[in-house]
Amino acid sequence: MPRPAGIYIDGTVGEGGHSRAILEASAPSGRIIGFDRDVEALAAAKEALQPFAERATLMHEHFREAAAVVRAMGLSGVDGILLDLGVSSRQLDSSARGFSFQAQGPLDMRMDFRESIRASDLVNRLPEPELARIIYEYGEERYSRRIARVVVRRRQSGPILTTQDLVDVIREAVPPSYLHGRLHYATRTFQALRIAVNHELDDLEPSLGMFADLLLRGGRLVVLSFHSLEDRIVKQTFRELGRGATGHFQVLTKRPLRPSPEECLSNPRARSAKLRVLARKEATA
Repeated sequence: MPRPAGIYIDGTVGEGGHSRAILEASAPSGRIIGFDRDVEALAAAKEALQPFAERATLMHEHFREAAAVVRAMGLSGVDGILLDLGVSSRQLDSSARGFSFQAQGPLDMRMDFRESIRASDLVNRLPEPELARIIYEYGEERYSRRIARVVVRRRQSGPILTTQDLVDVIREAVPPSYLHGRLHYATRTFQALRIAVNHELDDLEPSLGMFADLLLRGGRLVVLSFHSLEDRIVKQTFRELGRGATGHFQVLTKRPLRPSPEECLSNPRARSAKLRVLARKEATA
């Protein structure tokens, strides 16, 4: 539970919902240091957190920069850290961002517009084996080779530039029975490309260790993940930290916390969420 005078990091501030809740719970003097690489989300967060402007510092940076920012602020550590690794509804619902296969738009998927590589660049430039590897490893897509093969064949007649272009390619590549499964047939491929474009898994493990080191005694690191690849990294990293020779950390969630049926009903996008918590112990022997 956030406490007055506590200092907290929201590593993925999004539109500010979690930060607002932390600031309310830590009133009157708790502080938030919020990071987001999506400038549109950050603008929305600044507006939402205007009533708390004196207690909220928002940074247009990736959360991997948190340790450097904390040091630059002259702080020895923080009392709590939250990472919500999900794609925001704003990103998914914006056809111009290209995250969703359900909306026609440019095949972009960048969370940070300062990055130069778009999903369309990967689709149109990567060799077939590398494209298949990304779709398989990051999307856990069983038909990754078939999809990569059809992508390479289709791009020879013209670039694949829109979300609908890619959906059409995937539909052509997979067997008819796959078109009517529980998951949309494009879900895993779109996930894989988004992860690759934004280097999501590359940044996660080292950042978790950095965040653990930033915790003051009794501090908590809370991570909310939405697919198995992320959750596996969080689980394994927390386990290693909890077993560390220093004895500084303790895993508070033997199993991840999941949303209730009522929450899934009101917010279907939460249904795959898993929450894990690591604590720095109050004292060590």
